[in-house]
Amino acid sequence: MKLYYTPGACSLAVHIACREAGLAPQLVRVDLATRRTESGEDFDQINPRGYVPVLELDNGSRHTEAAALLQWIGENHSLLPAHGTPARMEALEWLTFIATELHKGFGPLFNPAIDAATREATVAKLLRRFGTVERHLATRDWLAGNGFSVVDVYAFTILGWGQFFKMELSPFPRVLGYLQRIGQRPAVFAALQAEGLVPA
Repeated sequence: MKLYYTPGACSLAVHIACREAGLAPQLVRVDLATRRTESGEDFDQINPRGYVPVLELDNGSRHTEAAALLQWIGENHSLLPAHGTPARMEALEWLTFIATELHKGFGPLFNPAIDAATREATVAKLLRRFGTVERHLATRDWLAGNGFSVVDVYAFTILGWGQFFKMELSPFPRVLGYLQRIGQRPAVFAALQAEGLVPA
């Protein structure tokens, strides 16, 4: 199994989920600016969509889209609530919310040419979404079901971008505490180290 990743990108969620599941894919770093892997392969030949993550299974098949890969890992390694339960529906709701409202919501901020007005509007909308998470965490430790799941892995990765972009997150103490708790999990810390995001 191989995981094509870029440090700190949404592929981090899949990397963490693999470690939480006890999987050890070969990590292949991708430079999205040059569109090359660390060994010089043309990444567009690996994923014509042009972005990470890509999970290549042992049979050679390649699969993309963070939310889909997380669901697959979660289903096969007890990191999602059981099929047909209200908790499973809740988990799918949160995976979709993270993918569409948070993950895609950050998109404009990755454009170095973003103008001030667009940045301000983008951040304001994202902070409203952070508020949704903050309110939900008022009565629970994890986003879906009764325990840690791939939903929390995805949330950790994407919500963490708020700190990367130096957004003012002090109004969200529960979110900050949640990120800190997840960051202390051994599998999460190991993934962060492997990607060079924290000191080894």
